[in-house]
Amino acid sequence: DVIEPLFPASSHAQILFFTSLGKVYKIKGYRIPEASRTARGTNIVNILPLDPDEKVSAMLHVDDITEDGKYVCLITRQGTMKRMELPILKNIRTSGIRAVTLNDGDALIAALLTDGRDRIVIATHDGMAVCFDENDVRPMGRDAVGVRGIRLREGDYVVDAARAIPGKAVLTITEKGYGKQTPVEEYRITARGGLGIKNYGLTDKTGRVVGIKVVDGSEDLMVLTEKGILLRTAVDTIKTCGRSTQGVIVMRFKEED
Repeated sequence: DVIEPLFPASSHAQILFFTSLGKVYKIKGYRIPEASRTARGTNIVNILPLDPDEKVSAMLHVDDITEDGKYVCLITRQGTMKRMELPILKNIRTSGIRAVTLNDGDALIAALLTDGRDRIVIATHDGMAVCFDENDVRPMGRDAVGVRGIRLREGDYVVDAARAIPGKAVLTITEKGYGKQTPVEEYRITARGGLGIKNYGLTDKTGRVVGIKVVDGSEDLMVLTEKGILLRTAVDTIKTCGRSTQGVIVMRFKEED
């Protein structure tokens, strides 16, 4: 799994690590060892006391964890969303604490830092998406399960979520290397917990959706395949088109990859 986002962080910044099991860990930036560009890096298990079946799903960079008016929105694979006030996470033990109670078979896949005025877009593997006001979900305590963010059809699951910022675009990438940008404004506000609207015109040629990001066109996109092939390309070279279209080829690779 690839973790988003990359961000600049000072040595005294607080970094929150959210895991697939619904736990959250907090460390200072200086605890992450510096290394050269070509170094192999440090295994995350040398920094965090993770269980063998626990993976880091998301990271948030926080300057002041006690700041009022900030919220953390957590989204799971089965479409559940939970919203909590950021200061609730100020006292995190070294061994971590539970951030969300998960249903059987569920896993945490995204964590978003919001300001109480954001819209949330949740995307699924089978090309659906829902966009709603974060205030449709009331703030909850740490032990809460959350509420339904999107209703999933049989076999479908959530792959990613993002803040739907007006004026930007939803960048969607599929498992066979296709992608496109779609203006955020095309994702009309719908009821939380519904089936949502079509996010991608999927075919056998495109494969299913693997991830989304909200972009402004100034970024670079890095795509990594299962076989370890890496592509870096400018986001503004990816076509902007409607929600129901197939997009364009972003990366070519061998069929078995």
